[in-house]
Amino acid sequence: MINAFHLSRACLGVLIALPVCGLALPSLAQTEAANQMTTLTYPETPRDGIVDNFFGTEVADPYRWLETEAASDASVADWVAAQNKVTEDYLATLPGREVFRERLTALYDSNLVSAPYKRGDQYFYLRSSGTDNQARLMVRTGDGGAERVLIDPNLWSQDGATGLAEWAVSANGSHVAYAVIDGGTDWRTIHVLDVTTGEVLDDKVDRARFTSIEWATDGSGFFYNRFADPAADASAQAGVAGHSVWFHALGTTQSEDRLLYAAPDQPNQLQIFDISDDGRYAAISSHGDYAANNLLLVDLTQDDWKARAIVPDFDAQWSVVGNVGTLFYIMTSKDAAHKKIVTLDIADPDAVFVDLVAEGDDLLNNAWLRGDRLILSYLVNANTQIRRFTLAGAPDGDVQLPGIGSAGGFYGTQDDDEAFFLFTSFNAATSVYRYSVASNTYTVWAEPAVATDLDRIVVEQQVFTSKDGTKMPMFIIRRDDVTGPAPTMLYGYGGFGISMQPIYNPSQIAWVEQGGVLAVANIRGGGEYGFAWHDAGRRMNKQNVFDDFIAAGEYLIATGVTPPDGLAIQGESNGGLLIGAVLNQRPDLFAVALVGVGVLDMLRFNQFTSGQMWVQEYGDPAVEQDFRNLLAYSPYHNIAPGKDYPAILVTTADTDDRVVPGHSFKYIAALQAADIGPMPHLVRIETRAGHGAGKPIDKIIAETADMWTFAAYWTGLSVGAAE
Repeated sequence: MINAFHLSRACLGVLIALPVCGLALPSLAQTEAANQMTTLTYPETPRDGIVDNFFGTEVADPYRWLETEAASDASVADWVAAQNKVTEDYLATLPGREVFRERLTALYDSNLVSAPYKRGDQYFYLRSSGTDNQARLMVRTGDGGAERVLIDPNLWSQDGATGLAEWAVSANGSHVAYAVIDGGTDWRTIHVLDVTTGEVLDDKVDRARFTSIEWATDGSGFFYNRFADPAADASAQAGVAGHSVWFHALGTTQSEDRLLYAAPDQPNQLQIFDISDDGRYAAISSHGDYAANNLLLVDLTQDDWKARAIVPDFDAQWSVVGNVGTLFYIMTSKDAAHKKIVTLDIADPDAVFVDLVAEGDDLLNNAWLRGDRLILSYLVNANTQIRRFTLAGAPDGDVQLPGIGSAGGFYGTQDDDEAFFLFTSFNAATSVYRYSVASNTYTVWAEPAVATDLDRIVVEQQVFTSKDGTKMPMFIIRRDDVTGPAPTMLYGYGGFGISMQPIYNPSQIAWVEQGGVLAVANIRGGGEYGFAWHDAGRRMNKQNVFDDFIAAGEYLIATGVTPPDGLAIQGESNGGLLIGAVLNQRPDLFAVALVGVGVLDMLRFNQFTSGQMWVQEYGDPAVEQDFRNLLAYSPYHNIAPGKDYPAILVTTADTDDRVVPGHSFKYIAALQAADIGPMPHLVRIETRAGHGAGKPIDKIIAETADMWTFAAYWTGLSVGAAE
């Protein structure tokens, strides 16, 4: 399911432990460096006199001028340049930066292959070769055929910031429709490639955003998503509305495209669609709230393309798994918090949903109809288990995965015995497996070679208790010889029903290689245990998320995983909000904070790009109850003068059009102006990088090296060659 905030995740020296007494004593390195911070001079940031009145409460916003795009405002551009210079000059003085750059380069230098799409005897897939900035689209015929480059985005721009986004192959393998992402923007331009000749056709589709691409079965064209055209004077940060589904016929102009579905009465919802394997039906659902959507079907063989409401109400989650003729298999949370599979025969106007696979103790996370079987993916304590069922709903064994981790994909069709799935874990590089449904066996189809010994990486799950007594798991990842307290990077997200599952991340391995510990907390707001877990961390319950993360940090110190002065915290996007909030509430707990592309002004998040779509997650600042809740934790508004804050590095990009950089700009300006102690409070602003999608590998390496260098210095992690 597409999420307008976090599209398909995105998506990161050993000290002696001191007794926990509510006060962390600084290490020698921290003390010396803190003394140096008195000479660090931040750029001057002018203040204005803007004060908003919310329900009788006056709220100052002195840095609103920083919301303006740097590309169109010289004052903002100059401020960005000045901030980057201070940050670069400071980072250049820290030890270990080149070590991290070298190790990250080596770790990203692997041939990573995506799961293929099979069309006849042709296999289409992405290959990331070495440290090329962008992955190439490849094709090969049969298992033994030579692979051929179809699309090489590395040739599209000098800075490597133009990449291949969504793509789809026609049913007969003759054409590829592909979306181009430039400079990290969420906007897409879709083109069409002739597979045989390599010719790019004249077809061109603009204003695609949060889009799928799916071909009509006959290859006559493809379906896609786009937004309504903006006002003539709209900026790149203006709000977007009117998400809709369109059909583009090959050989025509976009002005001739045919509307499949729009919901003008739901301007802030996403219209998600899927085309059935038999090509006859389009399943469409409107999403404004993660917890609930409607469900409509369009019979594409009918001339009028009229949408039929299968589920008109927004009372649960509904998604089509597949169909056999008019019998549809559907996954739903209706009367099943952990979800179940039901069937519906749409040929019968009086038909009702029939339970097929009942709700269980574990969360049903995904489902596929492949080779005359239902393949169901369950989330068990944030790890994947795959179970099989017949189309009559009878249990048919499990798929025994290569290990404990995350699996998904099962790319294929319901009529083909062959499918491809991905498996990954914190200590297992993402590999592709070819799966036979008939025999319930699989073989390796592609696996990368990695420049480290993953057998030395130990992964365990521990359980900690939050403030209100709720117990939750946390992954702890370290080298096998790191047995005592060590500098620790605690990562969290806590929102939008996004689950933190085990995945291989070269950036995080670079931290663990150096003797650091990685901790990933499965806090509320995520989807690890279903909607109730998500709901317990959204809107009026958002404080639970911050309490959970603080409890995770306290647990790591109390149990000796990390020393009291060795805890770094990291979060991105909604996770950036998390880090900003807990910094204000418990600045004493952390040594370092890395705040990435965060939502930091909770009173104005809904004013920009797709921010209005997040109201169901956060609440609406225009509603008094929501306003008071948002104001209580908004990072920008709750910086606490008089308290000593840890070292902070904020990261963002000047072209981020999902969480606009004004959030980070205003936040760092407020931090630098506040009396919050001598530690460095810096911002690193990338160019042409956006929110993360399509980000070139060289930018990923450079940014991560800077973050890890900063965190290592302030936690006391000794950085050397790879162990």
